[in-house]
Amino acid sequence: MKKINVAVVGTGFIGPAHIEALRRIANVEVAALVEVTQELAEQKAGQLGIPKAMLFEDMLTDSSIDAVHICTPNFLHFKQAKAVLDAGKHVICEKPLATKIEEAEELVALADSKGLVNAVHFNLRYYPMVRQMKIMRESGELGDVYSIMGSYLQDWLFLQTDYNWRLEPDKSGDSRAIADIGSHLLDLTEYVTGLKITAVMADFSTIHKTRLKPLKAIETYSGKMLQPSDYEEVPINTEDHASVLLKFDNGNKGSVTVSQVNAGRKNRLNIEIAGSKANYEWCSEKPNELWIGRRETANQHLMKDPSLFTVEAAKLISFPGGHNEGFPDTSKQMFKEVYEAIATGAQPENPSYPTFADGHRELLICERIIESHRKQAWVTI
Repeated sequence: MKKINVAVVGTGFIGPAHIEALRRIANVEVAALVEVTQELAEQKAGQLGIPKAMLFEDMLTDSSIDAVHICTPNFLHFKQAKAVLDAGKHVICEKPLATKIEEAEELVALADSKGLVNAVHFNLRYYPMVRQMKIMRESGELGDVYSIMGSYLQDWLFLQTDYNWRLEPDKSGDSRAIADIGSHLLDLTEYVTGLKITAVMADFSTIHKTRLKPLKAIETYSGKMLQPSDYEEVPINTEDHASVLLKFDNGNKGSVTVSQVNAGRKNRLNIEIAGSKANYEWCSEKPNELWIGRRETANQHLMKDPSLFTVEAAKLISFPGGHNEGFPDTSKQMFKEVYEAIATGAQPENPSYPTFADGHRELLICERIIESHRKQAWVTI
């Protein structure tokens, strides 16, 4: 089996998560780590056991690298993804694909013209229960979709002293909570239901109008404590919390709430889809369970078990029933599909994984949500 050599760009929270998932795929070799300085690249490569430490420009000209994972802050995604495609390498990019819709459109067109494999890391599609819901809906078990209620709640920015580059619009873009975690929820909503969002009405809240920015670097989710003298007070212009009403192309409605300031909610995506035959509720903090509501018969509690799942959903399960799988497994399962395509050398006609086109779609929805908040009015997508 021919090995596919991969370079990973960025070593914050998500870069090592990509590396761990890639190492669980038989025909993939994480061959190089890319950082902003050679010294940092060598330090991180040593910690992560990766043979090559490189700068981005050197990686682009290295003919041994077949594919590149972009795991850097948002404002770098467009520039880096474009350079990787121009270098003739396949690219897997963290979301959002870009910070401006025009940039995303350019990347979609460039990727199409090159014929290279392109993917955006909407890994939450790859919980087995999510695909099971999708297939059950497609087979008619849900019925017509009446309404959708979703939320994505975290608490990692609960305190005024919580700080990260995502709070800075020049690095993350004009939206934070919606663009960061809301994009996952919105992507999941359209993916499972098969519906398209046609209009939005949004309202944002910035709970901490100012935050205390550390004067020394700390890593995301590190939990390191600093002294009062280690901070400076800075204004915050992106949302901590967002509520969005949705209209769908079947004429029905929904709503989503996104927050990064809900104490005790570490990473809780919850979606409830009401249909004419049943009601599905799924929560990412209990990813191996699906609640199925009924009116005239008993409700059901479906547990993850490949022997009980559809063939399509069972493909995302590596262990027998009763052996739980979680967040790290979603990236592995997504990358398995992506690297099946990379092994052929070209993007399939109808990829099973989320592509740059899906990244463009979510950026479009996010931009319309930002516009709606600013206008305090319904905005059509």
